[in-house]
Amino acid sequence: MLVIAVVSAGVTACANRPRPRLAYEERPVELLYTTAYDRLERGRWRDAIDYFQEVERQHPYSEWSRHAILMQVYAHYQGGNYAEAISASDRFIQLFPGNPSAVYAFYMRAVCLFEQIVDVGRDQGNAEQALLGLREVVRRFPGTPYASDALVKIDMVNDQLAGKEMNIGRYYQRADQPLAAMNRYRVVIDNPDFQRTSHVPEALYRLVEVNLMLGLEDEATRNAAVLGFNYPGSPWYAEAYALLTEQGNRPDQAPEGRRENWIQRLIPG
Repeated sequence: MLVIAVVSAGVTACANRPRPRLAYEERPVELLYTTAYDRLERGRWRDAIDYFQEVERQHPYSEWSRHAILMQVYAHYQGGNYAEAISASDRFIQLFPGNPSAVYAFYMRAVCLFEQIVDVGRDQGNAEQALLGLREVVRRFPGTPYASDALVKIDMVNDQLAGKEMNIGRYYQRADQPLAAMNRYRVVIDNPDFQRTSHVPEALYRLVEVNLMLGLEDEATRNAAVLGFNYPGSPWYAEAYALLTEQGNRPDQAPEGRRENWIQRLIPG
């Protein structure tokens, strides 16, 4: 057991040891770049980065250097090193803000943040930063394929952030704090960025529930009416219709959809 521990420690030490930089040897820029690109095509991301960095170091004011920074962004991204990819993107933006290729740096910076978004039960700092970055791509580079993809990702991030509000709202509802829960559900309904997300029907249904908890039957009926008008085929409206009918307050509009399995009505967690 002791031998295993010693070996493991040795492996860990090797893993944490910084990679040695390429020895400085003045080489033609075309050769450095071609070597780097060869490593890139073979999926040897770290080796490719080393050579692209040499291009920068030996030929800092060349067109090759600008391309080398962008290729480092790509290689870091492919290697799963998001922080390094963001750092390289920021460096390109700082050095060449007006270059036509800056769109790629802005886009990749946002994508790296986007791909680090965690589940709604955890802090959404990356989601908020990704949203800012994606919006900047749309604002600066409208009509480009990067902007089109950013718009799709913006909808996905908004769905994530709305899901976070729903998660907190359900927590308060489970804790018998209906007013706090209501505030979270209202954010999902009232925020224009969240109104196209998949969470709005459930948010309206949860408002029906919490208003009934507070004895506000008229308000519960009004929220159900909004749910039925906008989402008549949603299972959430079928649930709201059934819930109010049980309370003797049947809404005017019958649901077009069916109730789902009763357990899906329960508050998760």
